[in-house]
Amino acid sequence: MASGGANTVPLATPYKMGKFDLSHRVVLAPLTRQRSYGNVPQPHAILYYQQRTTKGGLLIAEATGVSDTAQGYKDTPGIWTNEQVEAWKPIVDGVHQKGGIFFCQIWHVGRVSNSSFQPNGQAPISSTDKPLKPQVRANGVDVATFTPPRRLETDEIPLVINDFRVAARNAIEAGFDGVEIHGAHGYLIDQFLKDQVNDRTDKYGGSLENRCRFALEIVQAVVDEIGADKVGIRLSPFASYSEAPDSNPEALGLYMARHWINLEFSIATWWSRGW
Repeated sequence: MASGGANTVPLATPYKMGKFDLSHRVVLAPLTRQRSYGNVPQPHAILYYQQRTTKGGLLIAEATGVSDTAQGYKDTPGIWTNEQVEAWKPIVDGVHQKGGIFFCQIWHVGRVSNSSFQPNGQAPISSTDKPLKPQVRANGVDVATFTPPRRLETDEIPLVINDFRVAARNAIEAGFDGVEIHGAHGYLIDQFLKDQVNDRTDKYGGSLENRCRFALEIVQAVVDEIGADKVGIRLSPFASYSEAPDSNPEALGLYMARHWINLEFSIATWWSRGW
């Protein structure tokens, strides 16, 4: 058995995460389950999350759509309607009954979608109109196909930012302790961040500053709505999942980190390679 170094921190050690006192450092990461029929969380999720809850432990809920255009997978949950908010409440209560701390991951897939998941069969929205190639799913059998996306007009972007703001507010109304903004893995925010996807010529494209503008405006809107101590973000500057690489991931990651460092986030999750 390898011995730990002087700076080794046991996973069972308590941790102060902003205003939250965690009893240990083992976190339930968001796990897409595709069992929220009709995009509404189901009662069986109460047991699912309770089984994974320990007193003082942090859980992050499965990726949860911010709007009806945010979907790209069958039966993933949302948090944009009153029905969805009410359905989340007993699930969140179940985690709290066991002493857990529960964050909701808020999500928009952007072009990683098909018109069959979109309202009125419309094209998915993105920073670009560049289509994705078909992808073999994790089971190694199913193949996902994607409808060519529609590039968002500049004046539409504030509406999407507002969807994240409202989703964060709804998450707090449902009882969640905070939210994690999903800005990774080739989904919508990542489609703006990465220079190999974002080919815009307006204020949301081109320079590093412009490509990060969408993400940072979402962060600011969510922080203004619920407070920085209830906000986290997930980024993957080095990953290229869903055809979303960047030519200078170090610069991208540093730029984002320097702009959120003064916000006193609760959590910032950083994925270096792949997932």
